[in-house]
Amino acid sequence: MMRPLMIAACLALTTAAFASVAQDAQAPATPAAAPAATAPAAQPETAGNAARGRELAYTCHGCHGVVGYRNAYPNYRVPKIGGQSQQYLLSALTGYKTGARKHPTMQAQAQSFSEQDIADLAAYLSTVK
Repeated sequence: MMRPLMIAACLALTTAAFASVAQDAQAPATPAAAPAATAPAAQPETAGNAARGRELAYTCHGCHGVVGYRNAYPNYRVPKIGGQSQQYLLSALTGYKTGARKHPTMQAQAQSFSEQDIADLAAYLSTVK
């Protein structure tokens, strides 16, 4: 059984995500930026700090740490993230942050993460068994 605080937090995150999506849909389109004269240099990959990631992952355990947990609506099994590859976790969290991956709760969570937060989370979660 989920704790009332967890339910309230999930509801708040989902509501915020839907409000953000609705607000984005109403915003006027912006003109495309002019192409740069040269391609920007590739950004070096941010090294993750697993100890800090462990602290950040506290809220992740509310859904992803429950064995066999199923979300109520829409009904689906919440995936296991502990032990996934670091690269996969980096890609997934970055995708939620940029909107390339769609899930209102995860998009709302990822919006608050910096690149360093994502690297730290991936470094920690990839070590969880």
